[in-house]
Amino acid sequence: MMPGFAHRLTALASCLSLSLAAAALAGPPKGAPVKPDAAELATSQALTKGLKGKIVWSTSRDGNHDIYIMNIDGSDMKPLTKGPKTDWYSHFSPDGKQVLFCRSKIDWIIETDANYPERWDTWVINTDGTGEKVLIPNSSWADWTRDGKAIVYAKGAKVFKCNTDGTGESLILDVEGIKKGVLVEHPHLSDDGKLLALTLRGTGRETGIYNLETKSYFTSGGGCELSFFPGLRKGIRVNETGIGGTSIFAFDIKPDGTHGKIEAGKIEGKSIVFMDMPGRRSHEYFPRLSPKGDYMIWGITQYGHDHDLADYEIYLWKVGDPPEKAARLTWHSGNDRWPDIWFE
Repeated sequence: MMPGFAHRLTALASCLSLSLAAAALAGPPKGAPVKPDAAELATSQALTKGLKGKIVWSTSRDGNHDIYIMNIDGSDMKPLTKGPKTDWYSHFSPDGKQVLFCRSKIDWIIETDANYPERWDTWVINTDGTGEKVLIPNSSWADWTRDGKAIVYAKGAKVFKCNTDGTGESLILDVEGIKKGVLVEHPHLSDDGKLLALTLRGTGRETGIYNLETKSYFTSGGGCELSFFPGLRKGIRVNETGIGGTSIFAFDIKPDGTHGKIEAGKIEGKSIVFMDMPGRRSHEYFPRLSPKGDYMIWGITQYGHDHDLADYEIYLWKVGDPPEKAARLTWHSGNDRWPDIWFE
């Protein structure tokens, strides 16, 4: 390679890195409404017709990330939270009356800082917008247990559980005992409370399952955002392969928390690709199953990757339908991420 050309490439790479860093420091894109494509709109209307319930997600459309709520068909869309802080990772309580979410302590923090608990608090708010309050200080990645009796959350390398009013905190697991220097994201407890799904970052980047009875850890593989199907010994996670660079895997899990070896999107020769959205918009993250496991809601972008900066749109899919029948629910060039769905 010619020295001059190499120098120009290095300079270009440096400028790109600085531009990305500046964008992250400046905050998320506000974006603007996008005119719905007629075919996509028809698909959305066909899928959501007659469905009763709510959707929450984090969006930057007001200039920073607030939690928004709407009916499943897209009607009655409105902000549930409002303010200068970064609100994200919202989850309905099993009865649909409250929403847990993570809020930054300063105005703008990127999602890659989510593993530093001193920068975040877990909040709760009623779905009618009342009762907003701090529930668990210095915590992130909080979610309800499926029975609605407890909350599971992370503080750096440690996973905790507490009562739904924030009292009675108890340590479930310190992942430093699995691998030194790792941090935990997106902890998820199985319905029977025996298995804990983990995404590890820091010195290790993997997903895994910890058996709380035998105190044993099983490495599931790469990817992220591993969680369990409702009522089933089955896992779902994002994988770093697919049409748009990612796809969603789903696979059976044995009672002890182990499963067959994943090779090229298969276990024992059987495909475990759950969703790989066809078309140009196919970079997929944030999969969340409905309480009965019959629908999946998640985010997809066409350009970029950053979870809190790229133009992710929210999609809904009836499990078992062809991928082409997945419905786009949001139409905005801002950032839309981490959705959840609740049915009446």
